[in-house]
Amino acid sequence: MNNKVGYLIRTIRHLHVWISRRKSAIQSVNLRRFLLNVPPRRLEPSLRLLSQGVPVYSKGDATVQEQNATKTLLDEHVQSSSSAVDPLEEDRSVVEENLVVKSKRSQSQQFFDDLQKCTSPCDVLDLVSKYAISEKHYQKRYEKQLMVEHPAFMQLCQCLMKNSRSMCCDDLVYSLHAVVKLELPQNTQLVQTLLRVCQERLNEFDDRCVAVLAATLATMGKSRNVDALQAGLQLLVEQRIPKTSNIFMLQSMMKCFGKDAPLSLKRKFEDRVLRELDHLTPLNAQNMFSALAAMNHCSILLLDASSNKIIGDIHGFSFWQLIHVLKSCSILRYRNVALCSAIANYVTSHIYMWDTNQLVLLLSAFGGLRFRPVELMDILAEKVTSHPESLNLKYILGVLRVYSLLNHVPKCQNQEFLESLNSALNNYLTRISNVDLLKAVYSFCVLDYLPQPALSQLLQEDNLNELLKSGQEQNEMMVHSVNVCLELDSPSFTKPATVFIKKPSSPLVSDLPEVQMALLKLLGDERMFQQNIQLPHDYNIDFEIKMDADRKKVLPVTEVDDPADAPDVQRVAVLCASPSAFCFGTRHPQGKLAMKMRHLKKLGYHVILVHYQEFKNLKKEEAIECLKGEIYSADAFPVSDVNLQDTI
Repeated sequence: MNNKVGYLIRTIRHLHVWISRRKSAIQSVNLRRFLLNVPPRRLEPSLRLLSQGVPVYSKGDATVQEQNATKTLLDEHVQSSSSAVDPLEEDRSVVEENLVVKSKRSQSQQFFDDLQKCTSPCDVLDLVSKYAISEKHYQKRYEKQLMVEHPAFMQLCQCLMKNSRSMCCDDLVYSLHAVVKLELPQNTQLVQTLLRVCQERLNEFDDRCVAVLAATLATMGKSRNVDALQAGLQLLVEQRIPKTSNIFMLQSMMKCFGKDAPLSLKRKFEDRVLRELDHLTPLNAQNMFSALAAMNHCSILLLDASSNKIIGDIHGFSFWQLIHVLKSCSILRYRNVALCSAIANYVTSHIYMWDTNQLVLLLSAFGGLRFRPVELMDILAEKVTSHPESLNLKYILGVLRVYSLLNHVPKCQNQEFLESLNSALNNYLTRISNVDLLKAVYSFCVLDYLPQPALSQLLQEDNLNELLKSGQEQNEMMVHSVNVCLELDSPSFTKPATVFIKKPSSPLVSDLPEVQMALLKLLGDERMFQQNIQLPHDYNIDFEIKMDADRKKVLPVTEVDDPADAPDVQRVAVLCASPSAFCFGTRHPQGKLAMKMRHLKKLGYHVILVHYQEFKNLKKEEAIECLKGEIYSADAFPVSDVNLQDTI
């Protein structure tokens, strides 16, 4: 039943998108009229034709609609250039001419003519069933080629150049925008003429013209005229920002100027929008994230206000809008627990609306923020376990990457989840690249699971050599980690002799005065602990303490010279981790840190994990009590309420 409801809701959404496209196409008639310089008296029949027949064979892109409507207007332009005759005679002659031409047209041309008459997606499907169409019928670039090769196109360009200086400002900027969208060469006389005329009349442009011009220039390559126009536009915008109150216009210009805008201009945009926060709508809030991300300018005040708007109207946002918000947060390195939690809770409570692939994309966006939505990840794990065949290779790699990065193991059926992923991956072993194979195996190893078929294929000499000869440091790191997992997690696994052994890196010297001082106050002597210890497998620990087997007494380092596996000595490793090593908003260690902790336990250590940023904020007495409760066993000293160690 839930599946049927989900299908119904998605169908309604698609229908809503299609209706929105029809509206946007009708609103864009002025743009096409500007390009073609069609007199106002010829606009009404064009508008009628466009509103009755909106083509829909390019999903999410209005460019094809513009091109087909432009073709209709082109035909009208050619007809209007004929000699003046009586209107009835003209209509009769046009009809007769159309009948003759139609009889001679090819099947391909007839297809495009009939496509103009379609008024719904079902009409398009019915039309496709009548024709043996090729891939050219639904290629956007081929439509542009037809447009440029039209017999009347050259005449149109000449007319546009001739009248460019007498056109109104709206006509001028929309004509330049349309020409650029048609991908005409930038060094053509038409494009350069329009650029020079825009320079001459720049001061006449209103806010809308400025926004359109900025969007057009953002897509053009560098040239003398483009650079000069951009410089003039920037000066004009800086002067007008204090007078512009339309948030949408401000956001459009923010996106167009982008990350190359000077810091002074970015701050002027920020200050102006801050004064308009009372008029911020939920849609403005979503656009604010993308606008700030385009400028690469992290304004905490704007982002916090926009987050509150989104949280308050979370049900009004589509899937892709939420994805774009999360990706913008990742670009800006902006982390808001309330926003991420609201999005995760909304998706979880409406889980029937989303398919498995959508959930994977959403979790990948959360992974970019290091945010771990536990309930949502558990639900996705159940879906993958039940239907692993629903994932292609891209989504398999995505699931593995996110779950290993966030160190998440489902509460139930963890082994079944990993086995399902392994089974799904095995179907692609014959055509997977070595880099993707390495990423998959590495993710499995972080989750403490060894995928035997994939691992055997990875350890083949040719595959390893290809990965290591690439010179990619990331590849070397992953191969080294896989090798360590084989040695510590599965010592019985027989490795080939060619497995790469990473050269030990230089010992990491960490300066942790707060922890060092707390240990000194607690243990009473510097001889009772060691700092910056280098271990096999290229692991290091910040502090090492040696205790008796019951962890009741600390042993001086100078008096203890025992093998690593001495039964009467317990080694304690104190690891100090930065906030970036934990999942955002929690004390849950991420995958790489969790793997290190697991391996240290295999090496015989009792591991104490300290959130260093929080530890520095503790008072001295609290810091000492915290370490006391972690170092000594529970029956030696009462454990303090302050506990910085996360339970895995």
